[in-house]
Amino acid sequence: MRTSGRTRKAAVIAVAGLAACATLITGCSSDSDSGSKNDSKDGSSNEKITLHVGDFGSFGYDDKNGAALYAEYHKLHPNITIVEDNVSDGQQYWDKLKLHLTQNSGLADIQAIEVGYIGLAIQPNLANKFVDFKTVQGFDANAWLPYKEKQATTGDGKIIGLGTDAGPTAICYNKAAFAQAGLPTDRDQLAAQWNGDWQKFIDLGKQFQKKAPKGMKFSDSGSGLFNAILASQSTQYSDQNGKLIYDSSDGVKTAWNLSTEAVEAGITAGYQQLDPQNAWSAAFKTGKFATVTCPSWMVGLVQNNSGDAGKGKWDVATPPQVGNWGGSFLAVPKAGKHVKEATALAQWLTAKEQEVKVFQKFGNIPSNVAALDDPAVQNLTNPYFPGTPIGKIFAGAAKNITPAPIGPWDGNVKDIITKNGIMDMEKRGTAKDKAWSNVVSQIKDKVVQ
Repeated sequence: MRTSGRTRKAAVIAVAGLAACATLITGCSSDSDSGSKNDSKDGSSNEKITLHVGDFGSFGYDDKNGAALYAEYHKLHPNITIVEDNVSDGQQYWDKLKLHLTQNSGLADIQAIEVGYIGLAIQPNLANKFVDFKTVQGFDANAWLPYKEKQATTGDGKIIGLGTDAGPTAICYNKAAFAQAGLPTDRDQLAAQWNGDWQKFIDLGKQFQKKAPKGMKFSDSGSGLFNAILASQSTQYSDQNGKLIYDSSDGVKTAWNLSTEAVEAGITAGYQQLDPQNAWSAAFKTGKFATVTCPSWMVGLVQNNSGDAGKGKWDVATPPQVGNWGGSFLAVPKAGKHVKEATALAQWLTAKEQEVKVFQKFGNIPSNVAALDDPAVQNLTNPYFPGTPIGKIFAGAAKNITPAPIGPWDGNVKDIITKNGIMDMEKRGTAKDKAWSNVVSQIKDKVVQ
């Protein structure tokens, strides 16, 4: 969904049953449809209740564009109605969530947490606000990819989040545009051409731009390039102890230099992915760019945003270097009104069967190990991308990722670098060195370690 880039990923889609009172925005809490005065956190088996799921972007659960899991759960539990309180921008979502956690009010029954902010969520001052799933009957930490649950584990061993999706990366590209620019269109040929080196990908973009269709850029955004390149690096924003090292990190240096080279070469369209104004989403239909650095959760967005006219024109290829970009968790605040029911719903949503359904419908790759091994995932193809082995590309990548350390401030730093650094270059023509200087100043001003 997911960050920030959902950081997941914060996609702008319609969500089923959007409450007139959105939890994170208005501060209202879960309510009982029956008007019962029973406000017990454990609830009762036949009390009619509403569970609010607070999230950002596109988790693929909703009943309109997703896998209709809320409707399915309602059939299994007729007394429970689920409302998704969705916010498009991941940074705004996290800022609101953090505020409501400190106030112990205004919280949804389930709150999603993007991987860029999980390092903050597991700190003692916030972690104690959430249910420790290790105390929940039937919980098995081994059900998820090892690195997923490690990311949601506190220093004293509590597990505050259940893994939703992982974010293995790929390249989504417009075959029709590549053909017009005189480039290969076969996914395997392209992957071989740029294998192991993001510089080769940038160089191909420069080649594309010479014969690009009118008004089209090679890449949607320098920020997207930065995120994907950094995701493949062994050092990113923080060291093993959570200390920020962005200003000395080889990974950040590599991602910054390559993505800004693309910006300076004029091969990026300058869109903010998942922007609240929907400009990025609309640009798919108007042919403004030919490639999107594409974590698994982005595939469904490429399809939805491109619409019927884009069917068969887009394909998915292995990137120069695989990384993990995005992926989230479901957490249950202790201050919720229906903690027992919310915990059960969170476990159900992240179980094998449901993660498989989300992948089949929406493309979010599971972090549940059994789901990754399921033939329904391994063998999945999507008629929108004819012949593309979507399942094998992403499931194989997910198992072979060794994520870099995550620190408490990674999400904030990422947001500053991409939105206030790279986008300043794209939108305002800020020079590369000046843009980086501005980034450093803002991080020092806004991020307190």
